[in-house]
Amino acid sequence: MPASMTVTVLLFADLAEAAGTRSLPLTLAADATAGDALDALAARVPAVAERLGVLALAIGDRYADRAAVLHDGDELALIPPVSGG
Repeated sequence: MPASMTVTVLLFADLAEAAGTRSLPLTLAADATAGDALDALAARVPAVAERLGVLALAIGDRYADRAAVLHDGDELALIPPVSGG
């Protein structure tokens, strides 16, 4: 089992604007969770840190929570709240 893995974080709406990109790779420990990825993202891109508390998360095509374990090559989508009427 590798000591580290790489996941791709997908950013939408104001998160993408704050980060200046719609996706970015993160290298994490092999047993990292979605919460660990959020912590690493906040450290790497401080402009998105304040927005991370209100997101829905998806790994691949399934919603996930912060405790979900990630695997090498996963895509973690950060989905901001949607408002409108």
